[in-house]
Amino acid sequence: MFKRISALVVAGLAAMSVAACGSGGSTTAGTSGGGDSTITMGFSQVGAESGWRTANTKSVQDAAKNAGIELKFSDAQQKQENQIKAIRSYIQQKVDIIAFSPVVESGWDTVLKEAQNAKIPVILTDRAVDSKDTSLYKTFLGSDFVEEGRKAGKWLVEEYKDSTDPVNIVELQGTTGSAPANDRKAGFQEIIGAESKFKIVASQTGDFTRAKGKEVMDAFLKSNPDIDVLYAHNDDMGLGAIEAIEGAGKVPGKDIKIITVDAVKDGMQALADGKINYIVECSPLLGPQLMDLAKKVVKGEQVPARVVTEETTFDQEQAKQVLSTRQY
Repeated sequence: MFKRISALVVAGLAAMSVAACGSGGSTTAGTSGGGDSTITMGFSQVGAESGWRTANTKSVQDAAKNAGIELKFSDAQQKQENQIKAIRSYIQQKVDIIAFSPVVESGWDTVLKEAQNAKIPVILTDRAVDSKDTSLYKTFLGSDFVEEGRKAGKWLVEEYKDSTDPVNIVELQGTTGSAPANDRKAGFQEIIGAESKFKIVASQTGDFTRAKGKEVMDAFLKSNPDIDVLYAHNDDMGLGAIEAIEGAGKVPGKDIKIITVDAVKDGMQALADGKINYIVECSPLLGPQLMDLAKKVVKGEQVPARVVTEETTFDQEQAKQVLSTRQY
């Protein structure tokens, strides 16, 4: 609607140099008395800590361009204070809508209240906040992280259903305090906790990065010589852990079974090669859905309070089948 109306305005007022909405040029929101200007979105990204996050950023940027939405983008470098600063900057700039993927779950009420007072709606993407005041944001678009953890746990239970021996598990957690780290851990524990043979012998954050995943796995291998399973909260940490496992003279996928979350292309390749045993998908391609929600929210339309993305799981054979068409 915004794009169509703006195109007519441009056609009729070209001589007056009115900028076309959705043209890809720089535009300013709120300059039209009729409210028909380009939607301007302020978007604060967590960072660029993984292949998943890079694909997520590209999806948001491409979708904004395709939707004719002016995107003001900031990279928080995994620091909450940077995100809060960015959100306050967007408020000062009087953007039409703010979207962000929270670094951690808590500590957002004050800045979100500032956005609400400025009458700027907020959409949460990928990660949730733990605020009790759900009026501070319009909707949360993203995966069900608890269910992802459950899927990982269900595969493990099935894989060891005929074994009575203890199963020693090490866990590479995501960024401390983040929704995916909290929820993927909780969902996994919910499933394996029903059977005493499953024991998490070590659990530590790897900050969702490959380098940290390798570093922490090195430490796990030195302090826990009998590791049966690695559960990594994302592919990148799992890929880093594979380097550590191979460096210790062990065979990833055989000596130590590996479960990860995301299904980025590098992870899927490792799965196809047998170095990872199972991957729970978490799609980063949220951009088109986000832009659709943003347009509806700015128009004042009702949107669901929770929009869950549809995702699947992969074993080795399934990874081989889809690897060539993987977009990220």
